[in-house]
Amino acid sequence: MQTFSEENYLKIIYNLDKQGIKKITPTAIAEALDNNPASVIDMLKKLGDKKLLAYEKTKGAKLTPNGKAVAISVIRKHRLWEVFLLEKLGYEWDQVHDIAEQLEHIHYTGLADKLDKFLGFPKYDPHGDPIPSANGEMVSISRIILEEANVGKTYKVVGVKDTSPEFLQYLKKLKIGIGTKITIKEKIPFDNSMVIMIEKNILTTVSKVFSQNLLVHE
Repeated sequence: MQTFSEENYLKIIYNLDKQGIKKITPTAIAEALDNNPASVIDMLKKLGDKKLLAYEKTKGAKLTPNGKAVAISVIRKHRLWEVFLLEKLGYEWDQVHDIAEQLEHIHYTGLADKLDKFLGFPKYDPHGDPIPSANGEMVSISRIILEEANVGKTYKVVGVKDTSPEFLQYLKKLKIGIGTKITIKEKIPFDNSMVIMIEKNILTTVSKVFSQNLLVHE
């Protein structure tokens, strides 16, 4: 069985790989974990000894099939707990991530499967990320960041890249959530901000940082 720290490393490496990073270096992992590269190298050696990943300085870190399975299991538990916290316990959108970070490390045979069934086998978590099934499969949906959207077209919000409480609270203030429809009214070249219409009743201007962190589907 892996420690909390080991599971976090595996999850981070899995996510970095999903982001398309070809060479996952200790520096990249350290930045994602807010840690120092020397500590990361020590952990990579431990995970390598457990056959959970392979690491070479020239190629970076790569999860083994066993390491990938552990990472997906942790991610599955995290996202299921987020749904449970939001839908059943009434926590806010911006609160569930931090709590799920702790709950995802619970090791009890069959708990995740029972939670999945209790929730009705949800496909996505509250932030729009797909929830792995019991066999590790995830549904996929074509998504782009709002910055890449075209003027004059309407899109549906399907996720966020930034799950920080500050960003989620701002979205809540703008009445934006998963499923909200957004029409692109104008792109402003000066600062790359955008004028958007939210559900046909809220006209506002958002920054480049905002548009780079909201995921939408046409």
